[in-house]
Amino acid sequence: MTSHTVNPAEPAVLVLEDGTRFEGRAYGARGTTLGEVVFATGMSGYQETLTDPSYAGQIVLQTAPHIGNTGMNREDQESSRIWVAGYIVRDPARRVSNWRSEETLDDALVREGIVGISGIDTRALTRRTRDTGSMRGGIFSGDAATSDAEEQLRQVTAAPEMAGQNLSATVSVSEPVVITATTERIGNVAVIDLGIKQSTVDNLAALGFDVHVLPQSASFEDISSTSPDAVFYSNGPGDPSASDEQVAVLRQVLDARIPYFGICFGNQLFGRALGLDTYKLTFGHRGINQPVIDKATGRVEITAHNHGFAVAAPLEGEFDSPHGYGRVEVSHVGLNDQVVEGLRALDIPAFSVQYHPEAAAGPHDAHYLFSRFRELVIANKKGAN
Repeated sequence: MTSHTVNPAEPAVLVLEDGTRFEGRAYGARGTTLGEVVFATGMSGYQETLTDPSYAGQIVLQTAPHIGNTGMNREDQESSRIWVAGYIVRDPARRVSNWRSEETLDDALVREGIVGISGIDTRALTRRTRDTGSMRGGIFSGDAATSDAEEQLRQVTAAPEMAGQNLSATVSVSEPVVITATTERIGNVAVIDLGIKQSTVDNLAALGFDVHVLPQSASFEDISSTSPDAVFYSNGPGDPSASDEQVAVLRQVLDARIPYFGICFGNQLFGRALGLDTYKLTFGHRGINQPVIDKATGRVEITAHNHGFAVAAPLEGEFDSPHGYGRVEVSHVGLNDQVVEGLRALDIPAFSVQYHPEAAAGPHDAHYLFSRFRELVIANKKGAN
């Protein structure tokens, strides 16, 4: 067992499933929280991270040491609430200094019941996570901070692992929602909400779509009832191998030759619909500074990521879809570790990327993908006439 200790004014402890302990200061709400400990490398955009539904079930570690100086506001929310299971920072801002701030980060965490810890060696924790892979962990503060160490570890090891979890139902809308196009209308897009972010909806509406946001349990008949000119699968948390129902519906979409665009979780489910396998990454990609190459143009983009799973596919050349959808190619590749970051079907109107082109906190290198989707839909409509 490894132990890292500071002299906190109000104690908190982070316990990893391998027994490693980091003692620090209570931050946010007091109590106990359990989840998969993952690190995010962005130096800004912490509010977008906290309110991204893809982080449901995860305790997020910020590698940037100073967090909270711009506060929180309603305008930058990616959803209606904070979704992270817990929060780890090195040095919380002592005061907010931004004209757009409406409350402090600490107050927001307390208000929404998010248990956090500060004052620990986040660099050592990040290095340990990179060496051993993402692990289950628990943050204990308030009365729980002084509970028995063996009992704390028992709670951590009894928590479910991320692999095998289907979390879409916890983050999806329960009823359909329609957002009308904010520019010249080109048609309807049916969005399967697996944990969608508000900026994604805004971008789709700005393309000229009436956006029909449907629950994750939507059937192909539900999709068809929107008279869709396209279908979109969003980002979201959980293991793609545990989402058989959404994959089956997506195969019906592909069979009907409805134009399809998927991001993040939607990329993984597209891969599965094509007949490819997915796997869990050692520590995942999370942050707004991930280099990806677009193989069609040779252009390197700095992109926003949040995923712990990936699609297994040949990086070079074309290959046949095992499920009979014709030729497929890997369109984008991550340059840090050669992970598949995009798929493009060559014989049906469908493509996907593993990262987040809406990137509300930046960068915006990949924003062109929304225009590519719009062009695909317009070309498909012309071909049908």
